[in-house]
Amino acid sequence: MSRGGSGGRVRVKTGRGRTAASTRWLERQLNDPYVRRAKAEGYRSRAAYKLLELDERFGLLKGVRRVVDLGIAPGGWAQVVRKAAPGACVVGIDLLPVDPIDGVTIFHLDFTDARAPGLIADALGGAADLVLSDMAANTVGHPQTDHLRTMGLVEIAVDFAVESLRPGGAFVAKVLAGGADNELVAILKRNFAAVKHAKPPASRKDSSEWYVIAQGFKGRGEAETVA
Repeated sequence: MSRGGSGGRVRVKTGRGRTAASTRWLERQLNDPYVRRAKAEGYRSRAAYKLLELDERFGLLKGVRRVVDLGIAPGGWAQVVRKAAPGACVVGIDLLPVDPIDGVTIFHLDFTDARAPGLIADALGGAADLVLSDMAANTVGHPQTDHLRTMGLVEIAVDFAVESLRPGGAFVAKVLAGGADNELVAILKRNFAAVKHAKPPASRKDSSEWYVIAQGFKGRGEAETVA
């Protein structure tokens, strides 16, 4: 490993047993200011800054008391919520194991498991103010397939949010390039007062991820009347 170029950029030499792709990934990590900042500020991942930036723009965390974090691993978003709202009840779920976070209930379970909604609801103890979803399907390298699989998870998350949010609540979900499709946007607009797409600065420019932000949940009765 060596330093060179402007600004002391770290360059990684391809070592024995390390592929060119893994070398590029390591070099990107070492030179990523968000990675360095996350380590310095105690966040588990650079993804924490995506939520911080979305919150700065949309005011998502102000006054929240109950928050659901779908796809919580490794826990950066939950850390952000806990710092912004120390008294909030935060419930997360993920297929991957997640180290404990003070004040956060974590379920090691597939969100598509039929037991998941009930477990989350019981742990939450009331209607959610905010449902966050950073879930994404494992990619297979085929853009259309990857998009469809991830959007399938987003649709499930939307259904959960509509069943779980209090009136006025908000929903945030990761989508891929192109954003939420027309049908999903129509569902969100029936259920929320405002629906927008955003790509926070912490999201890498070469990444296909965007976020859909839906605010002002109308409540099931009002949404059904509008529909």
